[in-house]
Amino acid sequence: MKARIWNIDQPSRSAEVELLADTGAIYTVLPASLLRSIGVEPVTKRRFRLADNRVAERDVGFVGIEIRGARSYTPVVFGEEGVYLLGVVTLEELGLEVDPVKGVLRPMELLLM
Repeated sequence: MKARIWNIDQPSRSAEVELLADTGAIYTVLPASLLRSIGVEPVTKRRFRLADNRVAERDVGFVGIEIRGARSYTPVVFGEEGVYLLGVVTLEELGLEVDPVKGVLRPMELLLM
């Protein structure tokens, strides 16, 4: 799905991206070069287990993100070139979920207790 991301300190620095929703990815992952091109700076490093079972340390920062009119700030992993993954934290922050039958995003029914 299409998304717009931006530098939260300089919102005019933005990019349009095509993301693959990955319910196995906790955080959203974008190429480090793309994030740096819009001025996003790492704020921490975290260790992640990759799909091939390797463990890697990656920089993590924050971006603004908009998908289908829903907007939020979200953590983002500085990933390898060609990796554009929409993680479950971002999906939840945007109030979206994956419909596993249709393979599309839909609004999430939020519970208030």
